Amino acid sequence: MASEGAVFHSNPVSSPASMPSNPLLDQLPSYQSLLYRRKQSTRGSGRDQRASTSRQRMGSSSSGRWAGLNAETRSPDPTPQRPARELPVNMKEKRLLAREQQLKQNKDLSSWERFHLRRLRSWRRFKDESHEVLLTLQLWRKDIHTIEGKFGTGILSYFSFLRFLVLLNFVMFVLIFGFITLPVVISSYGFGNGTSSYTDVSDCTTYPSSSRQGLVLFHQYIIDLLSGTGFLEETYLFYGYYRVSTVHFTKFMYNVPLAYLLVTIGYLLLSLLWIVKRSVEGFKQNLVQDQDRFQSFCNKIFAGWDFCITDESAARLKQSSLQYELKTDLEEERIKQKIAERTRTERARIYLLRLVLNLFVLGVLAGCFYAIYRATIYSQEQATLIKPKNFILDLLVEYLPSIVITLANFVTPLIFDMIIQFEDYTPAFEIRFTLMRCVFVRLASIGVLLFSLWSQITACVEPCPCGYNHKLYPCWESRVGQEMYKLMIFDFIIIAAVTILVEFPRKLIVMHCPCALTMWWGQQEFAIPKNVLEIVYGQTICWIGAFYCPLLPAISTIKYFIIFYIKKVSLMQNCRPSTRPFRASSSNFFFLAVLLIGLAMACVPVGVSIAQINSSKACGPFVNYTTSWEVVPNTIDQLPPSLRSFFHGVGSEAFAVPFFVVVCMVLFYFIALAGAHKRVVNQLREQLIMEGRDKRFLIQKLYQAQKESWMSPQHRSGSGISQPRGSGQLSGVFLEQHTGANMTHA
Repeated sequence: MASEGAVFHSNPVSSPASMPSNPLLDQLPSYQSLLYRRKQSTRGSGRDQRASTSRQRMGSSSSGRWAGLNAETRSPDPTPQRPARELPVNMKEKRLLAREQQLKQNKDLSSWERFHLRRLRSWRRFKDESHEVLLTLQLWRKDIHTIEGKFGTGILSYFSFLRFLVLLNFVMFVLIFGFITLPVVISSYGFGNGTSSYTDVSDCTTYPSSSRQGLVLFHQYIIDLLSGTGFLEETYLFYGYYRVSTVHFTKFMYNVPLAYLLVTIGYLLLSLLWIVKRSVEGFKQNLVQDQDRFQSFCNKIFAGWDFCITDESAARLKQSSLQYELKTDLEEERIKQKIAERTRTERARIYLLRLVLNLFVLGVLAGCFYAIYRATIYSQEQATLIKPKNFILDLLVEYLPSIVITLANFVTPLIFDMIIQFEDYTPAFEIRFTLMRCVFVRLASIGVLLFSLWSQITACVEPCPCGYNHKLYPCWESRVGQEMYKLMIFDFIIIAAVTILVEFPRKLIVMHCPCALTMWWGQQEFAIPKNVLEIVYGQTICWIGAFYCPLLPAISTIKYFIIFYIKKVSLMQNCRPSTRPFRASSSNFFFLAVLLIGLAMACVPVGVSIAQINSSKACGPFVNYTTSWEVVPNTIDQLPPSLRSFFHGVGSEAFAVPFFVVVCMVLFYFIALAGAHKRVVNQLREQLIMEGRDKRFLIQKLYQAQKESWMSPQHRSGSGISQPRGSGQLSGVFLEQHTGANMTHA
């Protein structure tokens, strides 16, 4: 089907003069609808146009259902040979038919074409076998299949998403280690001549050692390990230890600052491309499913069962989930109808209530952000003072921003769940709106933490020779890296502690204390959105912190690797699937959309620190540059004149303006193309609806003809079965409809 008129196009074989108008065909709903639209567009059209339209409809070759009506006046259309996989026969016959079709095709080919065809088949077979081998080597393949068999594809999508993040962080670690850490390590062991540059400002180059001197207590080592201070600060884990500017090998010179900057841009672009690639398929499926509510009902009723489920309890839960989906959809339809019937007074009351509630939400967010800001300022001020010799107090001060952020992430979703009940939204929109609020809180809390740090870093009393507060932050990049490191460690501790100290005891209480309170409390649900927000929050921390803590992706890989087994054990032993179902296609798209938001949020602070804030003069590879981005124009100035002119031309306004115009034109073209495709899809959807109405109309006519035939006097008297007038034509219509080669399914 190419367009709406595909069913109504004329048959070139038929003769227009011998095609009279058929009264039965003129009664079809599709013809009446088409006639009404044409009458509205072209008023005053006469009988000839109507007869021509009728003949075009009767001459249709797409449905093939009218071929028996005028067999004497036209010849049947030649039907093309259908592929074997589309025939309604068993697999053995399909293989025989496919082999016969292949032999027929090979007879008409030359020897070179046969060789080329054999080579293509061999290459395709090799790719399939290689794909099978790679699937056997896939990480956690057996575990994920076990989860899929017991809990279905919705929860499977979470663990597949977790595996994707493990691979993404591992690739990021390989990039950073191969292009940044390894050259610096090689230069420190004498395999390459490493050089480091220093500025002329002596005060700015002072970087006191943070290692503890003298007798060190054991708990202080634990604090250093958990907070990234002390001995851990002077390792390759943090930005400040990469003091090498260039590494001189025998045949080339390796520019460490340029590599550091390009690798940072590289892993961000790689993450973007990888996420977009994975989200395209889910976006298509999600777009198709959300287009039509009737299609959604059909999918749930006829194709909603998950045949991967083998566990009996999971099957019962899937049944209740399907019932919940249908109830939710019906409730949405009821609420939409209720919204459409609201009076102006009711709409004003609802909008006023939503305005007040959203102002309250903004107040809650402002309170959380202010608490994070004050906690960060207090923690940074206490870090510069003499610390008390109290292990617990030292640890609380170090982790105070992380604790406040975690409390905000725990309290605000509970408040949002209570508020959303009074805003009178549809159930599906309630879920999405609450999730977006939670995503905003989690990601904005990281932004508030960084803003608090940078307000302290850039606050220096005039004159400010270093461009930043050198007295409190001699290496501010390492301090930001320590904060990201603490957020990562504390997030992992919270996830493990909740599983061990909350979910497991809850399971024991529900199992062994069957009272009314525990039955109401119930078993812990495996809430997919909550778990996804946790790992997206951790991945955003990794993207931001990888610039200041280069080995943070390695820590994130180990963290997600352990979290996989923690969540698997918790799912198998402690939790039950959520009563709110999530399809695999929509879940994957939602996961990647939230992850894409986290990536966009991570690019903002990293870009600001690279382009705007002065780099540290006492540590790191950018001690010779005012900002980290300054290494790019300096490197371009050292290139040959031709390359230098090329890059300067690319960065000039003469190139940027035409490039922007071309991009806008391409964007407008694709927008127009998408609009045209959408109109075609709507026309095809209307055509399918009309075909369904036509079939229903013809079945009704056939039923009436059969009823008249059985009620005829000849049939009652038993003198033989005679068909009423017109029944032969209807029978021909019915038979031709079912035997047509190009039958269209509505």
